[in-house]
Amino acid sequence: MENILTTVNVVKQYGDVKVLDQISIQVPRGSIYGLLGPNGAGKTSLIRIINQITAPDSGEVHFMGRRLQRDDIAQIGYLPEERGLYRKMKVGEQALYLARLKGMNMTEAYRQIRLWFEKFEIQSWWNRKVEELSKGMQQKIQFIITVLHRPVLLILDEPFSGFDPINADMLKNEMLQLRDQGTTILLSTHNMASVEEMCDHISLIDKSRCILQGEVNRIRHRYKSGEYELIFEGDGAALMETLKTSGYSIVEHKREHQNDKIIVHALPESGNDLLAKAIPIVNIVSFNEILPSMNDIFKFQVSGSKSQVNE
Repeated sequence: MENILTTVNVVKQYGDVKVLDQISIQVPRGSIYGLLGPNGAGKTSLIRIINQITAPDSGEVHFMGRRLQRDDIAQIGYLPEERGLYRKMKVGEQALYLARLKGMNMTEAYRQIRLWFEKFEIQSWWNRKVEELSKGMQQKIQFIITVLHRPVLLILDEPFSGFDPINADMLKNEMLQLRDQGTTILLSTHNMASVEEMCDHISLIDKSRCILQGEVNRIRHRYKSGEYELIFEGDGAALMETLKTSGYSIVEHKREHQNDKIIVHALPESGNDLLAKAIPIVNIVSFNEILPSMNDIFKFQVSGSKSQVNE
């Protein structure tokens, strides 16, 4: 798959503090790419370099197959974690003003703003001042302003901050629609559930270095522990006796509603054999391999191993 954005050995240092140390990432076109890391890891510094707010001390950034140029900023939409709306200005006037700064003509800007305001059901906010809006309401305005000019690359830094679950789901749906329409999204977030739901690839930065990167599904499979969840009806005692004599370890057994659930530890890739032993004894309700969450992997990598892992 073609990469729309690539960084090559990017280094950034402020005084004696190196905030980015040989960072190389490849963001495939038309994907949602997660940029993860604890506070102070260097994510925002990298985003600012991509947006040409600052420059790297060494290394390169490539955009759409060539070295990043000044004019490329017109094709990038950036929603920073620190919001930047003018608090005394009316919402509609501000949206038009910022759209014009992005190069849109008045007619197209007005039409697009009206469409987005209708989609978000915020038409009544047009003449309200930003300072009259809640944090979540301001976030909606900022998101709309970020996507108005239809950028090919959309960089979102903690976009779910200030949103309740309903509005967060609405934003996720809009992001998925934009991706399906061809927009590439670079998503910086601490919301690991959103990473699992939305991201195709991730890079995890910690202490200025990239310590893990690759496809989300491949990363989760790499860190799996060989555990399977089996929910069934029938003779649980007979099943567990059979599994134990076959060398399986029962990690957990409990009753859920009208069924039994067991967690079984098995050798890697032995799920089919486990299922074959269970089918003659009990009625299978569900059978799943347990994969670690991105939240678990994040915590393990940040607090544990610091060696770089590529998938």
